[in-house]
Amino acid sequence: MSIKLVVFDAYGTLFDVDAAARALAADDPRLAEIWPRLAADWRRKQLEYSWLREVMGDYTDFWQLTRDGLDWAMEAQGLDDPELAEKLMALYRELPAYPEVPAMLDALGHRGIGRAILTNGSPEMVGAAVHAAGIGPLLDDVLSVDLVRRYKPAQPVYDLVAAQMGVSPEAVLFVSSNGWDAAGATRAGFRVAWVNRARLPVDRLPHRPAHRLSDLSGVPELI
Repeated sequence: MSIKLVVFDAYGTLFDVDAAARALAADDPRLAEIWPRLAADWRRKQLEYSWLREVMGDYTDFWQLTRDGLDWAMEAQGLDDPELAEKLMALYRELPAYPEVPAMLDALGHRGIGRAILTNGSPEMVGAAVHAAGIGPLLDDVLSVDLVRRYKPAQPVYDLVAAQMGVSPEAVLFVSSNGWDAAGATRAGFRVAWVNRARLPVDRLPHRPAHRLSDLSGVPELI
């Protein structure tokens, strides 16, 4: 079956999750040396908390998990500054899209291919990021796990695509920079492209992506 819809993960795939710490480091000398570790810990704990809450059946929205992850990351770096935390959270609402994103989405649209986001992010936070990046007009829909109160890679999350957009998995190209998400989407029946920006080894999981890309510019060529 031909591809009718491309579905993107948001954070780390369309939006640069390191950008908040990187941007603030330019103005705050405390972060000049430590921002890469702060950003890495922040992202790691944000994701770990989503998996742990999924396993425990204790859902809370991704904005809260983002703050919880930041609190852990700041303490790990010896930072105790509520004002700094608020600045970082505000910047997270305005994460920039990777440079190739607008042209790639535009190219898909000109070919008549649907474009959507499926994200762990809560509607308000992902809506703010989409607006800040200026890519709202290039998307047909934004789907949040809030609809099912589950987290990726749980099957009900991926089922949202068919339920909300009426497109069967065989007609979907799913694009994610997260290896575990790529595995979950492959298991769900999507054709999957893993965007391996960090040149990491493929995750040792039973469901592997059909395509591997170094960035998003090659997505239209997969259709």
